[in-house]
Amino acid sequence: MEHQSSVTYGNGFENGYGGRDVSGTGWGFKFDFIIIHEAGHEWFANNITYRDIADMWIHESFTAYSENLFLDFHYGKEACSEYVIGTRQNIRNDRPIIGSYGVNHSGSGDMYSKGANMLHTLRQWVNNDGLWRQTLRGLNKTFYHQTVTTQQIEDYLAEKLGLDLKVFFDQYLRSTDIPVLEYKVEKQQLKYRWANCLKEFAMPIRVKIGDQYKWLMPRTTWTTHLLQGTDEDSIEVDADFYIEPKKI
Repeated sequence: MEHQSSVTYGNGFENGYGGRDVSGTGWGFKFDFIIIHEAGHEWFANNITYRDIADMWIHESFTAYSENLFLDFHYGKEACSEYVIGTRQNIRNDRPIIGSYGVNHSGSGDMYSKGANMLHTLRQWVNNDGLWRQTLRGLNKTFYHQTVTTQQIEDYLAEKLGLDLKVFFDQYLRSTDIPVLEYKVEKQQLKYRWANCLKEFAMPIRVKIGDQYKWLMPRTTWTTHLLQGTDEDSIEVDADFYIEPKKI
């Protein structure tokens, strides 16, 4: 564990976590989970610390995400993506990630895998790794040795990334519903919308149509994109986004 005054270790100095790969992809055996994860807490927990345990995601979501960054640095983006997508098997969506304030109540254990996938999804939306890296580092500089709230972290990310993220965080931190991208093809037209989400949810999504990637801007009402040739036979939603695609 990562506590500043009592650092402990118990993983047998073996790769994986207790003899298993938490992602089921094989990438989890490339590093000692406990060493990488608990070392990550020196930034998110021991540098930036939540004020109320209801906001424990500030520690665990970012630190679980740091496992992906380790793989990204040493093995590349494909490894990073496969690992974090693989950890979705651990998500239960049993209750919101944020707990109840003022009563010593933490949120769902999904703050690990779901939180990491939320941040991975946000990285895709930003689509600028330089800005993304700068923002993560900036969090630790701005809130150096402070106790913080979720609202402070949300506001900082929105400001530095230049995005309206209120509904995005409401969806992934305060709801158990995972957005569904419903789409259908009719007469050379791709029709799509967000479902199973908050009414105002409007995250862009990257989709491969034919042999090209395109950004779509779904809302909770139907939007239309004109297709060319045989594109209707080859539509693939980018799996890096933590959503559920559904062709209807």
